[in-house]
Amino acid sequence: MIDVLVVDDDVRVAEINAAYVTKVAGFRVAGRAHSAAEALEQIRNRSVDLVLLDHYLPDGNGLALVRELRGLGFQTDVIMVTAARDVATVQAAMRQGALQYLVKPFNFAGLRTKLEAYAALRRTLDGGGEAEQAEVDRIFGALSVSGSPDLPKGHSPTTAEVVRQVLLAADGPLSAHEIAERGGMSRQTAQRYLKLLERTGRVRLSLKYGETGRPEHRYAWASSR
Repeated sequence: MIDVLVVDDDVRVAEINAAYVTKVAGFRVAGRAHSAAEALEQIRNRSVDLVLLDHYLPDGNGLALVRELRGLGFQTDVIMVTAARDVATVQAAMRQGALQYLVKPFNFAGLRTKLEAYAALRRTLDGGGEAEQAEVDRIFGALSVSGSPDLPKGHSPTTAEVVRQVLLAADGPLSAHEIAERGGMSRQTAQRYLKLLERTGRVRLSLKYGETGRPEHRYAWASSR
């Protein structure tokens, strides 16, 4: 079993996320924490394989906690689960070793996909020994931006992931302006990535007709991955 610590300042959200974890085969909840200090204490005193970590905590932030854990020698794996959707925070999480980044709000299917990918990574790594190139590719594939296409030069996988997460979290199709606002980027950047993702079949484009003027372009994530 993979032991998971759920860290969120909102007690209700922590309970929901913990309930999601228990529904995924092979995972169990090792504990819940609602601050960075409480999370650190639990990691010190019990077996924790994976932390589902919120970024906004009452006594700091999730990335600062990750830095502290690494400084203390803890190699506990981390999946960021947070409403922080600005590209700078996503990029910092990647650089500091977060394996995945899940933007709130999300549903059970979104978290299950991340957990199942993590479990697959664990199985691969637990095999030990030497790795051929194909196995190395599988290991790094589990850490890459899931569902993102091969990006042409000048496009950032991090930004593509932010667009993907915004669309996955939405209740319905969004305009480029709405995606830009929720993703913390310019409208021009959002439109550039939406055009790419639509061309590769990951984003579905629809038109919303109003009473006057040109129809509005609306976007939704088309891939089940």
